[in-house]
Amino acid sequence: MSDTLVLALDVGGTNARGEVLDEGLGRPLVSASLPTPYGDGEATLTTIERLCGQLMSGLDATDRGRVRAVGLGVPGIIERETGVVRLASNLGWVNTPVGDRLSEKIGLPVHVHHDVTVAGLAEHTLGAGMGTDDLVAVFIGTGIAATIVCGGKAVEGGLHQAGELGHVPIVAGGLPCPCGQVGCLEMYCSARAIGHAYARAIGRPGATSLDVVNALGTDPLADQVWSEAIDWLAHGLLGVITLLSPSRLVLGGGLSEAGDALVAPLRERLETLARVAAIPEIVTAQLGQRAGVLGSGLATFRKLGTGLS
Repeated sequence: MSDTLVLALDVGGTNARGEVLDEGLGRPLVSASLPTPYGDGEATLTTIERLCGQLMSGLDATDRGRVRAVGLGVPGIIERETGVVRLASNLGWVNTPVGDRLSEKIGLPVHVHHDVTVAGLAEHTLGAGMGTDDLVAVFIGTGIAATIVCGGKAVEGGLHQAGELGHVPIVAGGLPCPCGQVGCLEMYCSARAIGHAYARAIGRPGATSLDVVNALGTDPLADQVWSEAIDWLAHGLLGVITLLSPSRLVLGGGLSEAGDALVAPLRERLETLARVAAIPEIVTAQLGQRAGVLGSGLATFRKLGTGLS
């Protein structure tokens, strides 16, 4: 039995999920989730504290004594070494020392990670990326972000912001993005963008990307919206593939649940567009909603100098 346990958390804009994990990262000893307050930084910190309390209360006294740290995966711009979140607008944090604040409340070291970086790390180590040391994992949901793995290590960049693929401008003078730029990739092919495009096409507010996928082959408007989104995604990914030459491209996030309806046309478009780059193997992610939690646990065990390599 492993001596060390961690509380592994994945805090998104809708839900905060947590598990108590040992070094094998298998079945959790305890799991729990809570809704995430929108845009309220203090309430978000309180929610995370409550979630940690629920996880600890599910352990007996012996196992509580084995918990060594908390791993916290969050979206936004993060200083990994200091635990300061420079910006996570959905969580209500601006220049917030999240690691220190939570450590004071919980009484354990708190290691703050970028949620997509660690989710991709989990896919590389435990999921669809196993067997290759060079890959890009692209998570497509409300937004778009990527994990870059080169030589078996996740690349965060000197300023700790590598992977913000959704905010790479691809259309000069294009659609305004909430980030303040215009023409960002995720304004054209994120799940949210696809849903909005379909809603406009059919005149029904509230339509989603899932509605588009379900209507493929039966609704020409859905086919058109999907085809245009695949075109934009292919153009965005071609730059990544040309620059990094990964051996595998892993597609995660909610949109990846479309499976071959996403992978097959995307591969076809990339092969049509590419003149220089070799197109890598394209697969969908395997870990589902656990990717973020498993990644937080994995990254935290590595910070502690233990766990899976």
